[in-house]
Amino acid sequence: MEFRPILSALLRNKTGPVLVAIQVALSLAILANALHIVQVRQATAARPSGLERESDVFALQVRHLKADSHNEQLALHRREAATMRAVPGVLSVASTTQMPLAQSGSYSGMAVSRKQVNDTANAAVYVTADSLVKTWGLHLIEGRDFRPDEAPEIDSNTSSDFPKVAIVTRALAEKMWPGASAIGKMTYFGTDAKADEVQVIGVVEALQSPAAQVNADGGYSIMVPAHITGPADESFTVRAEPGQLDRVMKETEAALRAASPTSIIVRTRSMVEMRANRYRADNGLSWMLVTVSVLLLLITASGIVGMASLWVTQRRKQIGVRRALGARRIDILRYFITENILITSAGVTAGVLLALALNQLLVSKLEMARLPAGYLLAGAGIFWALGVAAVYGPAWRAATISPAMATRSA
Repeated sequence: MEFRPILSALLRNKTGPVLVAIQVALSLAILANALHIVQVRQATAARPSGLERESDVFALQVRHLKADSHNEQLALHRREAATMRAVPGVLSVASTTQMPLAQSGSYSGMAVSRKQVNDTANAAVYVTADSLVKTWGLHLIEGRDFRPDEAPEIDSNTSSDFPKVAIVTRALAEKMWPGASAIGKMTYFGTDAKADEVQVIGVVEALQSPAAQVNADGGYSIMVPAHITGPADESFTVRAEPGQLDRVMKETEAALRAASPTSIIVRTRSMVEMRANRYRADNGLSWMLVTVSVLLLLITASGIVGMASLWVTQRRKQIGVRRALGARRIDILRYFITENILITSAGVTAGVLLALALNQLLVSKLEMARLPAGYLLAGAGIFWALGVAAVYGPAWRAATISPAMATRSA
């Protein structure tokens, strides 16, 4: 088929084709960037926290309405841990001051020397009297776990004691001592002369911070062993047998209430709930962008269908004459499809350039990632396929017009 007659017809009636091409260009630019943002957000929301089988882990916070002495609190904490371990379906219990993905927690500037002016990294600090490596199923890639005798008993109201050992994440270890093993290294909580000093005895593959930041800080975590008393709240984390989480959460709370001689407030939250809350905004934005993308495709398709239908109506006599001169149905069908491909191609070309410009704006203003070429190629393919599918109906109706009917109605 020759393209000259098609181009000539398009140039004589430029308004419609230009509007369709602009619509395709705008839709492609928005669609490519929207789907890229969705992919980035979903990849962020799917990042591993470091915990094995998150769906079996929950946090439990107990608040005592009556204040006790240091020794009484220690004894109470041990009884509560024993009560929880006795619940059927509980695999492991550990005390912890905070949880990954909880969105609020404690952080500290970390340094490799007290003489530093600035911190090397800002890390989430997990304090536990037990083994978070065991309870959370953390992957210990170097060194060892804490021993029970390494957890000092500290009254936060009167004592300034601090643990002497720590376990760090791989990300924090690489930040603090790039290219070297972290085992045996000393690290400091702060940079002044009074900064607390701990020795690294283990490295875990990953453990996200409570905020789960998108940047590298989200992977900087450090665990230290201690029995802490003083605060009215005591926090635990529990691992249940697979598939038993809901039952174990209810029975653990009931067991604690039944075993306590005084009134207590118990609050439980699953890791699934904490992950959903942490990434609620990301998932909401993803769904919104997917909805916008689908609407754009529908609007673009309807625009192509409407314009193609109008062209068929306006050119019924021309179609009839071509049919009378021997044009087959396939020739008429191919003519309209080719015409639409040319218009769509012009829109796709402009849309690729517009998508790159829009992505550059997002990169410069919002620190978004660069738009991969695959999204542009996929977007172009979607709109070419959409153009053919949208014009096929009107083109087929045009191909079925009989010469007599077309010339009489003209």
